Amino acid sequence: MNVGTTLPQFRNEAEAALETARAAEQAGLAGVFVFDHLWPLGQPERPALHSKALLGALAVETTRVMLGTLVARVGLLPDAVLVHGMQTLRRMTGDRFDAGLGTGDAGNRDENLAYGVPNASKDERLARLAACCDRLRDAGVLTWAGGRSLELRLVAARHAGGWNTWQTDPVTFAADAAGVRALAGERAFETTWGGQVLVGRTRAHAAEKLERHGTRPGLVHGTVDDLVAHLEALAEGGASWAICAPLDVGVDPEALELLGQAAERVR
Repeated sequence: MNVGTTLPQFRNEAEAALETARAAEQAGLAGVFVFDHLWPLGQPERPALHSKALLGALAVETTRVMLGTLVARVGLLPDAVLVHGMQTLRRMTGDRFDAGLGTGDAGNRDENLAYGVPNASKDERLARLAACCDRLRDAGVLTWAGGRSLELRLVAARHAGGWNTWQTDPVTFAADAAGVRALAGERAFETTWGGQVLVGRTRAHAAEKLERHGTRPGLVHGTVDDLVAHLEALAEGGASWAICAPLDVGVDPEALELLGQAAERVR
């Protein structure tokens, strides 16, 4: 299994994100992925680094890790602009780029409206996602379609090269992944997981971190052994990638070191 990380992206300055990406390479992680939000969910007062600009910088700052969006939402930009941006990043990074695309959901609605971007219907967003995946596939760009709904899984199976789900437990992941792979048929197709994690050196250290950062629905929390058990269960369920979003990334220098230790054990 490949293990990647997200970055401390909800800041005014990019240096912490770039430093984290370099550290991810040094820690032996396989990929670095960026969010595509105008602000952190539910926190419009906070900043967010622009995903495509950040990926352009990462193309220079890294040499080995896979780079990708998790996920770029259709509708924030005209479809042609989104597709051309993904193609440009593919040209800059070669085979180490993955265009993760999604439709967004009710949680993103306020972001759109605040910037005057129409919030299209679900059916329209699904159709646009399918069309963007087709255009990128035809251009030789690897795509994952990200989301949990059955309708999105159908789009992923028919139009993308893979599917990503967020913050599900391993049992749910395995069932959903088996279903989407069946829909994809015999063609090459991968199923991937993303979610928030919080890892400590010891159980006491992990408990102290949880008190400091707070819990989240579906948070994977504990020691490296606990994270390894979670990753192994995902791999058994068919996950080729696990993209971890450490709550303390960019805050605790050990966050990527501990994630790297888990990744080494499941590689």
